[in-house]
Amino acid sequence: MHAEPFPEPVTATSSRFINRELSWLEFDSRVLALAEDPARPLLERVKFVAIYTQNLDEFFQIRVSGLEEQVDAGVAATTPDGMTPPAQLEAIRERVIALQERAVSLVFGDLFPALEKERLRLTHWEQLSDADKEFLGRRFRERIFPVLTPLSVDPSHPFPYISNLSLNLAAAIRDPLTGERRFARVKIPPLLPRFTDLPDGERFVPLEEVITAHLDQLFPGMDIVDVHVFRVTRDADLEVEEDEADDLLAAIEVVLQRRQRGATAIRLEIDPTMSDEMRQLLMRELGVDESQVYVEEWMLALGDLWFFAELDRPELKDDPWTPATPPPLQSSDGLVDVFEAIRRSDILVHHPYDSFSASVEAFVEQAARDPDVLAIKQTLYRTSSDSPIIQSLVRAAQAGKQVVALVELKARFDELANITFARTLETAGVHVVYGVVGLKTHAKTCLVVRREGGGVRRYAHIGTGNYNPKTARLYEDVGLLTTDPELGADITDLFNLLTGYSRQREYRKLLVAPVTMRPALEALIRREMSHDDGSIVLKMNSLVDADLIDALYEASQAGVGIDLLVRGICCLRPGVTGLSETVRVRSIVGRFLEHSRIYRFGSEARGYDHLIGSADWMPRNLDGRVEALAPVEDPSLQDRLNEILRTGLDDDELAWELDAEGAWHKVPSTRGIEAHRVLQTLAVERSDGDR
Repeated sequence: MHAEPFPEPVTATSSRFINRELSWLEFDSRVLALAEDPARPLLERVKFVAIYTQNLDEFFQIRVSGLEEQVDAGVAATTPDGMTPPAQLEAIRERVIALQERAVSLVFGDLFPALEKERLRLTHWEQLSDADKEFLGRRFRERIFPVLTPLSVDPSHPFPYISNLSLNLAAAIRDPLTGERRFARVKIPPLLPRFTDLPDGERFVPLEEVITAHLDQLFPGMDIVDVHVFRVTRDADLEVEEDEADDLLAAIEVVLQRRQRGATAIRLEIDPTMSDEMRQLLMRELGVDESQVYVEEWMLALGDLWFFAELDRPELKDDPWTPATPPPLQSSDGLVDVFEAIRRSDILVHHPYDSFSASVEAFVEQAARDPDVLAIKQTLYRTSSDSPIIQSLVRAAQAGKQVVALVELKARFDELANITFARTLETAGVHVVYGVVGLKTHAKTCLVVRREGGGVRRYAHIGTGNYNPKTARLYEDVGLLTTDPELGADITDLFNLLTGYSRQREYRKLLVAPVTMRPALEALIRREMSHDDGSIVLKMNSLVDADLIDALYEASQAGVGIDLLVRGICCLRPGVTGLSETVRVRSIVGRFLEHSRIYRFGSEARGYDHLIGSADWMPRNLDGRVEALAPVEDPSLQDRLNEILRTGLDDDELAWELDAEGAWHKVPSTRGIEAHRVLQTLAVERSDGDR
């Protein structure tokens, strides 16, 4: 379905869509607002500043770099909201500068003074006593100096390559005998702590200041004329011509090397005292213009504030959370037969409230050691080589089971890690494949084939999150463990598509992108338009797809009530007269990263259709990736999903609401309902048998 454009203007705004890139930055603004909340534990606030900064780094590496490429290529096309690439870059710069001013004001006007009251003080070199300087001098000689490599620029030494997101010192060096001046660069070692502690354990000095104070030891006999800190951000998007690559793994490795050595610089961050001469030199050598230079007050790379957030000061952090074991997977003797539990009934797991290790990891681990299991097939998008799931797959292959792992090598920023564990799996005898040419495999599925009663039974897990034990403690996700024969057959067909040659176009229950998902979602929206009690509730990370947004607009004009829980990017304008009057958009931002995709269509009177899975409503998910959505049909599990949705819609502590002009507003706290705390309580009650 391609909806006809609505007459313009729909409101005082210029478009019925919100710009995708600016919407991303508004999510960063909501993350920064968590750091500004004085009710939060102090080190949690510091952590959110670091997260905000890392989000912004990714935004430049991926989104801004893409816009810069469009400008360089002379692309004049506009986005659905009507903005050209140059217009977007101009708006992005204005918004980023405002956000950075907020962040700097917060860190140095609020957070560091608060840390000082807790005996955690950022101390500058000029504030140190002679004894402190002597102590740091010894540390410099013993631990820092051996790691440093000064690189000068002269006729025999060209300007050095500045690696992505590295922190650097730019120094002007003068020969006292000849008076000749040269430029030199010293990279701040990324494997050393950004902040150096003093013996009292309460004061911390930025590493770049310690190096600057001893720079003469790197250039003996020279005069240090000027020293400044700078940082470079480069294009980190990965482009692989798969149809020209016989070996995708080898092609990815080549592109990673190219990314490290030749990616275009798209942002230069400098300190405000840098001389114009040095600034112009860096701009010229890096190939950036004034619009790509960002002057950062006080300190660059606020993402390094993770150093403070990870200090052992539990009284300044959230209370630790221990995930609960779902009741179906509990046992008085600690011996749980996961297969028997799933045979009794489907199981819904909700992380991080429900234990990932006691559910998904236990499922794969039991499959690996069960002599009746014949095969395990699993998609792996982001995980780690030390993951228990990887170890289980290795043991299963070594035991002679048929083990297949679909490893997505193009998972952004995890390519190298995925290559590493792919080789580990291959060495153990796992059949490793890399998916379908031209499509990323983003589906989260695991299939276990087990010999039972003279035949075989298929057990499956379909989830919204990656098979990663680390993120499972931080990301909010749901998953379904099931023996539904039709879902099992569908997942079998899906793996045949991923590992072999197939033009599978139909599935029994599973919705699969890029084949059946888009038309099925459009049909569900249209179905609700035909009912007086039409209702749609959607929970996702991002809502970008113009056609599906237009379908929701049409549904709203037909009187369908639409509630959207969108964590990040939302290009839909809610509450516009004549366009989206029945649409409400919320975003929950808090301790855990909202990551699940839960889609509900229907009403209490007619019954609901619930779908969970890996796909957001973005063109890349629906048309450029292999994604899967599965129905949840068990009434008790539907109640659980309704509970999750209702909790998000009732929240008035973490929730933000989007208005028709594209602005986000914090929901006023009247009832004190915090979704994450409520869901923690419910998980404990279920685990303890109170429900």
